Amino acid sequence: MSHSDSNWFLRARLKTRQLLLLIALDEERNIHRAAEALNMTQPAASKQLKDLEDMLDVQLFERLPRGMKPTIYGDAMIRHSRMALTSLSKAHDDITALKSGLSGQVDIGAILTPGMNLVPAAIARVKQHSPMLRIGIEIESSNILLERMQRGSLDFMVARILDQEDNGTLEYEELADEPVCAVARIDHPLRNVSNLQLKDIADAGWILSPRGSILRHRSDMMFHKNGLPPPANVIDTTAALAIISLLQQTDFLHVMPVEVSRFYAQLNVLAILPIDLPCKMDGFGIITRRNQLLSPGAKILQQAIREAAKTIY
Repeated sequence: MSHSDSNWFLRARLKTRQLLLLIALDEERNIHRAAEALNMTQPAASKQLKDLEDMLDVQLFERLPRGMKPTIYGDAMIRHSRMALTSLSKAHDDITALKSGLSGQVDIGAILTPGMNLVPAAIARVKQHSPMLRIGIEIESSNILLERMQRGSLDFMVARILDQEDNGTLEYEELADEPVCAVARIDHPLRNVSNLQLKDIADAGWILSPRGSILRHRSDMMFHKNGLPPPANVIDTTAALAIISLLQQTDFLHVMPVEVSRFYAQLNVLAILPIDLPCKMDGFGIITRRNQLLSPGAKILQQAIREAAKTIY
């Protein structure tokens, strides 16, 4: 097979059944169970896998005494198989949308800050004129959302580009930066302290993101750069409900994105402390896979997010 042949799958008559088999093998790690899941005989499944390996001239799965696991070539084919099948499964929704007005399904991911404010505002706009468009939203960290988008389960995401990511495969359109602040319970003794300084809160108890996270690193560096040791009395968690409950029951503090803190402050759940933290997260924006064909609904939701961002930020 020529490596420069971008249409090799046409010459090879690649079957949808083979793509489904790759995914079933990845999930089951057993040829017999994968065949059963697809209502195939084991010999038929083995032949389809062998035909695909012969055509690609690589081994896709390593045969083990108690099953099988994907090779690096298998991992690549499985990932693209999932993306191809997800795209095909959405084709019918796109056709229906074009035939009968905007409908279908759009699935997006967002990190916490835009997920609490920007994305809901954009969805509300879209629903005013396209009530039949089904919209799914997942709130997670950027790295988790990226993995899901690369598997094809998300159309796009509103998140951050991380340093270790291969930006050559992604399109990024920045929308806003993400400053942070210190929050506490509404009757915290520090709430009304005038001229509050970083040194005044360094020894407090803190609820912080786990070590290894971007926000934890930025928080620790904030103290280091000001000649202070990072907090020692720390609870590590990113669970929003646990953070809110702990803050309300203790004198602990928490570093929170400003947009999120304003939401809780308006509900009189938390208080924003009177200190400007010399710390902020990287900006966030719309991220899509390069050269991805978006559905009509996804394009309209993207534009609504851009318009909402201009109003909010």
